[in-house]
Amino acid sequence: MVNEKKINNKQRDLFALLSLIVILILLNFVGSYYFKRFDLTSEKRYTLAPSTKKLLKDLNDEIYLKVYLNGDFNAGFSRLKSEAKEILDEFRAYSSNQVQYEFITPGEGLTAQETSNIEKQLYDKGLIPEDVTVRGKDKTTQTRIWPGAIISYKGKETVWQIFTRQSPGIDVETSINNSVEELEYSLTNSIRKLQRTKKAEITFLQGHGEADTLSQYSFMYALSEYYTVNHTSIARGHELSTFKGSDAIVITQPDSAFSDKEKYIIDQYIMKGGKVLWLIDPVSTNTDSLRRGFTIGLNRPLNIEDMLFKYGVRLNPDLLQDIQCSFLNINTGFQKGQPRFELLPWIYSPLILPTIDHPIVKNLDLIKLDFASSLDTIVSARGIKKTILLTTSKYTKTQPTPARIYLGMAKMKLKETQFINSYQPVACLLEGKFTSFVENRLPSVLLNDTAFKHIDHGKYTKMIVVSDGDIAKNDYNKTTGQVFPLGFDRNTRQIFANKTFLLNCVNYLLDEEGMLQLRSREVKLRMLDKKKIALQRSKWQFINVVMPVVCVLIFALLQFYLRKRKYADKRI
Repeated sequence: MVNEKKINNKQRDLFALLSLIVILILLNFVGSYYFKRFDLTSEKRYTLAPSTKKLLKDLNDEIYLKVYLNGDFNAGFSRLKSEAKEILDEFRAYSSNQVQYEFITPGEGLTAQETSNIEKQLYDKGLIPEDVTVRGKDKTTQTRIWPGAIISYKGKETVWQIFTRQSPGIDVETSINNSVEELEYSLTNSIRKLQRTKKAEITFLQGHGEADTLSQYSFMYALSEYYTVNHTSIARGHELSTFKGSDAIVITQPDSAFSDKEKYIIDQYIMKGGKVLWLIDPVSTNTDSLRRGFTIGLNRPLNIEDMLFKYGVRLNPDLLQDIQCSFLNINTGFQKGQPRFELLPWIYSPLILPTIDHPIVKNLDLIKLDFASSLDTIVSARGIKKTILLTTSKYTKTQPTPARIYLGMAKMKLKETQFINSYQPVACLLEGKFTSFVENRLPSVLLNDTAFKHIDHGKYTKMIVVSDGDIAKNDYNKTTGQVFPLGFDRNTRQIFANKTFLLNCVNYLLDEEGMLQLRSREVKLRMLDKKKIALQRSKWQFINVVMPVVCVLIFALLQFYLRKRKYADKRI
């Protein structure tokens, strides 16, 4: 009887084992035909964007990455390495193994001279090293790492900089988190660079006192990574071919009026589907006079007001004052014969924090403006979709022109009750089929001329209007020629999101929304409390190391006791 029961139990166990094996084989067989991955993170950090999946699916050759983010370093960079490996595994899975990679420790097993030669080669190729300081309880160590990769594709190479340097005021943990947020975007962008055969063309308009190339160097250089960048003026005798081949034009801070002919050239470019980024100052201010303590803001007529009104927006001749603002380093007196400088709030430099969920501004940090004006949308521009991208804060005041501006205002105590013109628009996106600003105004002799091709109602296109030209201007040192990054404030040593905003604008105008989705991805930072780590180090070491062992021992003893009791009862 007992033997027969044992045989039945063995048969049952064997059948269960065989069934499990068959199920596993069937699951693997089905899985070879159907691909599915599950992302259980709250922010979907391992879910690739549709544009990325399409890019990987369309790969027709292998992409190979040598990743140099390898070795022993602190927890933050270990996390960055882990996240980079995760994204590479995702890329490999969705590309059907067309993306391959290996992690390499530069100089491992080599002499000091050989290691130095290897590091020089990496630096020459464009990889930027990072010196990492690890502070332990007993000692502090410093090591150099190379947080980047060399990507090879069809005989071409490019650099993937995994860790992005931040401004001095941002701590390393935040910089690492920002780099994690950028992983998919930066890797996808690097692959696109290798694949791109023809770049779209961006043209900066000149001829009306626009911001010069040195003032826009940072913006132009950032655009040159994705597009062909040039600059031109509307040449006499060749007006109609001025923007031929240009996919978008940028007009930054003109200071003189456009002629009717120049306006018409721009208008017809828009009617043909051209895109425009308008960065306009409706009010002129002399900053050189301000350095001496006083200046005046005057209305700046550019003769484009009727054009923009027809397209759906109006620039107002006023200046915006905002309590949410940047600072000026002002001499407030002398101490022991030396000038004493203080950082004081400067209400003419509003800091704009985007609040809408639009791809251009989603998850963007503060954007810095200088002597900005307000703008309004025009209801009569029917069929045009108008989206306000940026507004000032709740505590804003509009100052009509002519406006008296003096440095002493920085020392005045600000009263919130005076700032009653809340949320003034300063950037607007216009989308639709625009109507020419000269609609029904051209003489019949031109309209009846078959050689003259005028367009009254244009193709679908987009434009963005920003009521501040300084948003695109980088600072530079006139003595040394050093160009500072766009958005860098020399007073506060902080980098604002001006460059990212403008790049997003151009990307959106040129229908590269996939890149915008990647750049606006957010990964939540879950950092440990450093104070608790220092105060409760022994406690958490005990919990993490000793407690698991104790739990296993208790479980083993309990299991032994229960088995002994069970089989002892059966023997009786």
